[in-house]
Amino acid sequence: MESLVSNKEGLLIDSLGINGLIPTNKTMKALVYHGAGKKSWEDKPKPGLTKATDAIVKILKTTICGTDLHIMKGDLPEVADGRIIGHEGVGIIEEAGSAVSNFKKGDHVIISCVTSCGKCEYCKKGMYSHCVDGGWILGYMIDGTQAEYVRIPHADNSLYPIPAGSDEEALVMLSDILPTGFECGVLNGQVKPGDVVAIVGSGPIGVAALLTAQFYSPAEIIMIDMDQNRLNVAKTFGATQIINSGSENAIERIKSLTNGRGVDVAIEAVGVPATFELCQEIIAPGGHIANIGVHGKSVTLHLEKLWSSNITITTRLVDTVTTPLLLKTVQSKKIEPKKLITHHFKLSEVIKAYETFGNAAEEKALKVILTNE
Repeated sequence: MESLVSNKEGLLIDSLGINGLIPTNKTMKALVYHGAGKKSWEDKPKPGLTKATDAIVKILKTTICGTDLHIMKGDLPEVADGRIIGHEGVGIIEEAGSAVSNFKKGDHVIISCVTSCGKCEYCKKGMYSHCVDGGWILGYMIDGTQAEYVRIPHADNSLYPIPAGSDEEALVMLSDILPTGFECGVLNGQVKPGDVVAIVGSGPIGVAALLTAQFYSPAEIIMIDMDQNRLNVAKTFGATQIINSGSENAIERIKSLTNGRGVDVAIEAVGVPATFELCQEIIAPGGHIANIGVHGKSVTLHLEKLWSSNITITTRLVDTVTTPLLLKTVQSKKIEPKKLITHHFKLSEVIKAYETFGNAAEEKALKVILTNE
């Protein structure tokens, strides 16, 4: 950590002579968490560089994640009162620290939801989510992207350049949901050609898994949810079967579709005990259960049934190591994540956007886009 000293004007600089390290008296607007059920759109100090490896990004477009809803409900008590929420977005670099070599002022960038120093033991393994000076901290342990400006630590490894002519809205989906669905669901589930795949949860993350599972040509992709609108949308994205678990017995339907065998891969994309239980009930011998969902409560693990069935269970926090690959795939239009966007708001309308996203079934919402105008 660089030491900070005062110059004769009373501004704080670091011992290496890097200017503007501490927020100035300038302010910006941001969505701020004030405890369970409490949030406000308010003035906050505009961020400044705190290390030479930082960048300040002006937000152009951002979105709301299901994890943000968990934070707002108070499910993550470690989030401090006064925290600016959000960990997804695209923007323009306003200022880059002297040690940032890959980016400069004016560059157009994707913000990764995971901060990576690129140097620690975990980063060298590709486990960016466990970076000793990063991981998932944005909008969680440090201020995030639902604001006019955001400070990005370790900018060289935590931002991605946007190719000229790219669709910004589509690329917001590369901040989190596409790499999460792909890495935690499809790759961990080891989806193969000819597999029968069930994805439990047809929200944005489940649909991201649906999109990327198709890279591997599974024979069937069965989407399971209680929201008929989301199931219908999943059908347009390539689901071969849809099951409304609120109106029919999902286990019996799966057994019927698979001649009693079950599925080869079950991807849990909700994060509640009932959906993890369902995955255990529908998995075939030799199958993979890949958990994506953020679980706030304990689940029952039925080892008394699973131990003898050669079942593999995986968990993972997204590392975003596949973001460059997915960027190429989006650029080539092999997948079109922009179709996930159902609602548009100005960034200043973020409170209204939360109401819409938090009532997804009634509002028929998948992803919302917030534009900083």
